[in-house]
Amino acid sequence: MGTPAIQLLVAAFLLAGCAATTVEVTGERLKEPLCTAGGASIRTAIYWGTRWRADQKEPLLREAAALHGIEDFAAGAKCLSDVTIHRLTPEQVTAADAQVLRMAATLNPAPARVVTVVVRELGPRLVIGIPAIVEGGTEVLIDVGVLDATTSRSLATTRTLWRNGGTFVVKGVGTLDQDMGAALRSTLMHEAGQ
Repeated sequence: MGTPAIQLLVAAFLLAGCAATTVEVTGERLKEPLCTAGGASIRTAIYWGTRWRADQKEPLLREAAALHGIEDFAAGAKCLSDVTIHRLTPEQVTAADAQVLRMAATLNPAPARVVTVVVRELGPRLVIGIPAIVEGGTEVLIDVGVLDATTSRSLATTRTLWRNGGTFVVKGVGTLDQDMGAALRSTLMHEAGQ
């Protein structure tokens, strides 16, 4: 197929623009997925809010995408039952576990698990410079907690940085809801040992 230089150039073009997903989860992860297909259904309450950086662009658009992603996650997790989704006020976002459990205790039916989600970043990212000429994609940064509502025990407290993109990838806001759902699945439905 020609000279090595041409082969190298063709290989570079084939690799350029390919998006990949990376997930970094820190903190205390769930020992097992929140629920498993074929397992017992788990009544779940999800409380969510945001802690945007001061210069966050289009927060209302991002909040709508975050909610849609949370709803898609809940609808897609067939092993969760009676899922309720509640928006936290800015003051409640920093609430202690005990306060969130008190809010959940008022629900009927009472949940077995309480999930808290704080969205810190949800949007496109673009890096221009060296070594990559253009590297972009989308990014989700969330803090997620899982509480056992019957024992008040914390089952997980994590921070997840979910990214999809790569060299020569430029994405807008069109997939943010899907990205949010994917970040939640990576955090809450992971395979044991990952």
